[in-house]
Amino acid sequence: MQLVSTSRDALLKPLQVVSGIVERRHTLPILANLLLRKSKDKISFISTDIDIQITTSTDFGVGDDEYSTTVGARKLLDILRSLPEGPVSLSMKDNRMVVQSGKSRFSLQTLAANEFPTMQENTQNAVSFSVTQKQFKQLIGQVYFAMAQQDIRYYLNGMLFVLEGKKLIAVATDGHRLAYGQIELVHEIEGDLQKIEVIIPRKTILECQHLLEENDELLNIQISSNQAKFNFGSIELLSKLVEGKFPDYQRVIPKGHKNTLIVKREIFQSALQRAAILTTDKFKGIRCSLSTNCLTVQSTNAEQEEAQEEIETIYDGDTLDIGFNVSYLLDVLANLKNDDVELSLGDSNSSALLTIPENDNFKYVVMPMRI
Repeated sequence: MQLVSTSRDALLKPLQVVSGIVERRHTLPILANLLLRKSKDKISFISTDIDIQITTSTDFGVGDDEYSTTVGARKLLDILRSLPEGPVSLSMKDNRMVVQSGKSRFSLQTLAANEFPTMQENTQNAVSFSVTQKQFKQLIGQVYFAMAQQDIRYYLNGMLFVLEGKKLIAVATDGHRLAYGQIELVHEIEGDLQKIEVIIPRKTILECQHLLEENDELLNIQISSNQAKFNFGSIELLSKLVEGKFPDYQRVIPKGHKNTLIVKREIFQSALQRAAILTTDKFKGIRCSLSTNCLTVQSTNAEQEEAQEEIETIYDGDTLDIGFNVSYLLDVLANLKNDDVELSLGDSNSSALLTIPENDNFKYVVMPMRI
């Protein structure tokens, strides 16, 4: 029975969308597969890792049959990538999926569709709102790098979203630095409008970053007590939420630092990149020294090698010496697009605040390091 007839590139596109979350090694063999559902000419591809589920639909099905099966996601994707562009068909024969293109023919093992663990959508007390794909992608792009990776404090392995009035706030922290971004919503919010705080898993955030486009098409987000759903284009991403209490980010963001300077982002970034050459993987420390109209960046290593960079800036605050992990500064500078950044400092033991001049929508807090 023939399921699909289309071009290689047309079939490759939805498969690339759903294959990103498929793990190569899994305790459940079925999770290495994707679910293919055919209803007349509509074909849906679904993948899951139990915590996240991605669905995308196309209309290149063949015949009026309804049929479901599962097949190895990576194998199917690798086969299609290796084929030249041209017509390709998927069909079923003796419980195997046959991939045919020109004179190439592959027969793949399938597993029963009813064994595939699809996630059940929870719409109870859900709140829905819309932003453009570009807005949301830029928002998470400003803060995602500060998320923890495999931290024992599991609530840090994700991004906090706060919906308050017309404001959508995103916060990420790994305990050493914190990134905060916010946008104003222009579209109506549906549902109970009390303040909502949820933690979206790290993997979901990275998948959104990968799949969202830099355009003005709408992304619809629905949040319930234990789930978040993202709908955009022909893609639906369903994700569990991370349980736990996120740290109080408002207490972490310093207020009233009196030593402030504005520096050109690219000049600061280049100076830090050069100074970082002489740091080691184990010790990424650099020293920032502030004096009148001058910011000096220094690094040394165990071989007594030394780097020094001087940056001219307008500054008339206290003379200061403060150490930082250079990676934490480079991460934020690489993800901002502004010409200037503003650095606010208290003393050598206080967290530094990096912001965009005359813009309250972004804040980045980084803890000092003993040099």
